[in-house]
Amino acid sequence: MRWVRLLFRIFGWLLTPFLAWAASFFGAVAGALLALRLEDPVRGLVITAICGGVAGFACLIGWLRFLRRSPEVREVLAVTADGTPDTTDIAAAIDEATSLDEAPPEPSRPDPAGRA
Repeated sequence: MRWVRLLFRIFGWLLTPFLAWAASFFGAVAGALLALRLEDPVRGLVITAICGGVAGFACLIGWLRFLRRSPEVREVLAVTADGTPDTTDIAAAIDEATSLDEAPPEPSRPDPAGRA
C-alpha cells in the first residue's frame, strides 16, 4: 500500500508540468491549423509557436490558481500552493527510518574463554 501511495504522490508532482505540456501541444496544433491559411511558412511557424506558448502558459496559470484555491486537491496530490512537491511527509519518514537503523549496538559480553 505504501508503494501505491508513493506512485500517486509522484503522479501528483508530475501533473503540473504534464498539463502545461499537453496544453502547449494542443495550442500548437490549433496554431498549425491557423497557419495552413498563410502563404509564408515562416509566419506559419511563428503562429504555431505563439499559439503553443500562449496555451501552455494559460493552462499553467489556470492550474496554479486552482491549486491555490483548493487545499483538498493540494493535499491529495501532495503539492504546495505553487505546484512544487510537498516533501514534509517524506522527510519525516526518512528521519524515522534512519532513526530505526541507528539503534544502539548491543552491549558486548565478555568471552568466558578470555579471548578478545
